[in-house]
Amino acid sequence: MTESKNSAVSAALEDRKQRIISRREIEGMIADGRHIIIFDGRVLKVDAWIKFHPGGDKSIKHMVGRDATDEINALHSNEARQRMLSFQIGRIEGRWTNFLPPIQGGKFRPYNKEDCTTASDSSSEPSTRASTPVFDDAVDEKTGLRRRNSSSTAASSVSSTPPADKNFEPRPFFLDARTQQEIVLDLAKYPPLDPACQDNIVKKYRALNERIRAEGLYDCNYFAYFIECCRYTLFATLSYLFLRWGWYGTSGFFLGCFWHQLVFTAHDAGHMGITHHFHVDTVIGIIIADYLGGLSLGWWKRNHNVHHIVTNAPEHDPDIEHMPFFAISHRFLTNLRSTYYDRVMKFDAAAQFLLKFQNYLYYPILLFGRFNLYRLSWEYLLLGQAPKKGPAWWHRWFELAGQVFFWTWFGYGVLYRSIPDWGNRILFLLISHMVTAPLHVQITLSHFAMSTADLGVNESFPQKMLRTTMDVDCPTWLDFFHGGLQFQAIHHLYPRIPRHNLRRTQKLVMEFCREVNIPYAIFSFYDGNKEVISKLGDVAKQVRIFEECRKACAEQGIFSDHHHHD
Repeated sequence: MTESKNSAVSAALEDRKQRIISRREIEGMIADGRHIIIFDGRVLKVDAWIKFHPGGDKSIKHMVGRDATDEINALHSNEARQRMLSFQIGRIEGRWTNFLPPIQGGKFRPYNKEDCTTASDSSSEPSTRASTPVFDDAVDEKTGLRRRNSSSTAASSVSSTPPADKNFEPRPFFLDARTQQEIVLDLAKYPPLDPACQDNIVKKYRALNERIRAEGLYDCNYFAYFIECCRYTLFATLSYLFLRWGWYGTSGFFLGCFWHQLVFTAHDAGHMGITHHFHVDTVIGIIIADYLGGLSLGWWKRNHNVHHIVTNAPEHDPDIEHMPFFAISHRFLTNLRSTYYDRVMKFDAAAQFLLKFQNYLYYPILLFGRFNLYRLSWEYLLLGQAPKKGPAWWHRWFELAGQVFFWTWFGYGVLYRSIPDWGNRILFLLISHMVTAPLHVQITLSHFAMSTADLGVNESFPQKMLRTTMDVDCPTWLDFFHGGLQFQAIHHLYPRIPRHNLRRTQKLVMEFCREVNIPYAIFSFYDGNKEVISKLGDVAKQVRIFEECRKACAEQGIFSDHHHHD
């Protein structure tokens, strides 16, 4: 009797999971604060999971109202994808048109049954969106792009939203014109955003994934890690020997080389690219990052998962949010609010000064990049940003133990006990940390020179990744120095491919790009650096123009007669 009752309940649950949910109903759920994402035609309500998600809540929030199939498949194991199905509440019919997620400014209407006469009454509606200084609330149904506000003029092109800040200053129209220009350039350079074209790209991208799997490129080359371990051991041994011999600068140099190389394996582990097992790879990653390097793997994962989903979006991607030191887009000159840090990235006096020289300060600032990573790691571990529940609940404690271990052996054992005077301690500290600077150059190189334009909600995941990421060309013998980060475009398409297989995968990705007419950006290390410096110099020039405009406005009172409109 109980068995038949149980089977009846599970059958009813299964039926409920299969019911077709209309677009209008989904919009209403999101308006009520529910976290709804589409995965492989299924409607998932992930409110109960968001607190437990090992990769943090922000990456989920950027997928609300969107078809997240490709992002989920790229970043998760089969087991994780199976677990997600327990959050299914229904299915959708036909092709899904993405909403703009609430975290990105999407507006959603509450749902009343009376509003909705048929299940598909609004399935063809354009996505909701945020108003911006450049675009009004109208969305082009064909492209999914926010349209130009026709009533805007050069003089009155200020934000249509009344500013909360009393010190708000209208900004020169050239910044908005520049945003529009970048979008137009990208639209000309990349495939059209119409559904048929983007669906074809997605279909071929998924077929390529199957081909990569069939060719064994997801299988880890463990012998390559044996070679890596030999290199790590060599650098650690040399650092120790020179420390004992009193060659403190040389010892610091080899310790920096040790850290520089280790980070690549921590990156692999963070993407489950070594054993493909969540806990095993996480433990490997934490031992390397926290115990040996003093950096938090959990912080990196939370940060990096968002970066993989909203790559190069000035408001959302923490990997390009470096105010007041760097701005890779003119949009940072407009007091953008970061959805990741949940604060305004102010274009204040410090930014106005530093950004004018950012192309000259790029390398000197990156020499100190590791010190900033310590700060971010401790913020993450102490301010409660780590998951407190779910499969990753214990990672924070394991990481805190790792931090104690690191600062005991490095801070006390090496810096304090093994080096006799403060002059040599500071020398050792600076050299060991500055030697890791090529890593920070490598990380920024693949994105700083690429597009930061927002092409709207209809752009497919593979096209966006290839538009915002570039590869660095280098000879095979130098692969160890770049650590797989030279294949960023491929890595962004398929983050879980082990790094030692990325070079073989490159040929297949180039073939895919030719087939779907997406430009594949690849530069030599030297040319890539030139591109980055040029982009930073370009924005620095705009800062100077902005300053001149402001002075002219202050002198002539150009904006004094204009008012903000609701």
